[in-house]
Amino acid sequence: MAEKTIVIALGGNAIKQSDQDGTTEEQVANVDVTARQVVSIMENGYRVVITHGNGPQAGNLLIQQEEAADLVPPQDLTVCGAMTQGQIGWMIQNRIGYHLQKRGIYKNAVSIVTQVCVDKQDPDFQDPSKPVGPYYTKEQAELLHRKKGYVVREVKPGSSRPWRRVVPSPEPLEIVEKSAITSLLNQGFIVVASGGGGIPVTQNGDGCYTGVNAVIDKDKAGFKLAQAVKSDILMILTDVEQVFLNYNTDKQQALSSVSLEKCRKYYNEGHFLRGSMGPKILACTRFTEWSGKESIITSLEKASEALEGKAGTRIIP
Repeated sequence: MAEKTIVIALGGNAIKQSDQDGTTEEQVANVDVTARQVVSIMENGYRVVITHGNGPQAGNLLIQQEEAADLVPPQDLTVCGAMTQGQIGWMIQNRIGYHLQKRGIYKNAVSIVTQVCVDKQDPDFQDPSKPVGPYYTKEQAELLHRKKGYVVREVKPGSSRPWRRVVPSPEPLEIVEKSAITSLLNQGFIVVASGGGGIPVTQNGDGCYTGVNAVIDKDKAGFKLAQAVKSDILMILTDVEQVFLNYNTDKQQALSSVSLEKCRKYYNEGHFLRGSMGPKILACTRFTEWSGKESIITSLEKASEALEGKAGTRIIP
């Protein structure tokens, strides 16, 4: 029986916990927990492709660019995305490699710096929506707008530093390196790809790609990655075991198994917030509609159990 292919999309908590500083030691320790889960899934007969978020790492890197601007030229958002792909990709492949070796499995993990094509006419370029980097006071935000042309918005009213830079978050259209990813997967590698949603690029008239300053949603890009490798399952790992209706209210209700039709209905009713569960639900419904197969949302700790139908939220055709 042929192995099934699974695309696993890791949330930020798999790399940096919200109460942590984000030191190298902390992040490697978190990734080590993730790596053990991934190797266990592979041992159960799955070909594994991993994608991941990069929000905290990209935010920290942007701060470093700003603080050191008087010493070295700051790099733009596109380059910062590529840098964090390399950073997190190395951590994941290193720890997976360790656990493969420890269990006597002679395979390798490899990470690919991945470009994702977007439409230069995407409406989000005209109305940026994705917050990135540090929080600012109103005065700091206005100064950055004047001096650097940043688009800034008040995203956390009532706090002492409620303003942030916002950048475009266009829809992902295609994974540029999909042939390389598929080839490595077919050769038995565990592949880490499209980190942070991928490096956004647009295609020129000559067929070449040019980077654009934007941030692609990791979960939406995870669906495009699943399409590219013809995945049998899309699993999104986050910080909750299940998806809830009326989340954080006295009417909160966990979803164990939900049909594609009902999931769309709940999404349209506004049960899933745009900045948290919304993109995950959207990615999973797109995958289930495209593939006719189930998608799963659960926590990192429950990944193996969710594949056995004992945990998580399953979206079924």
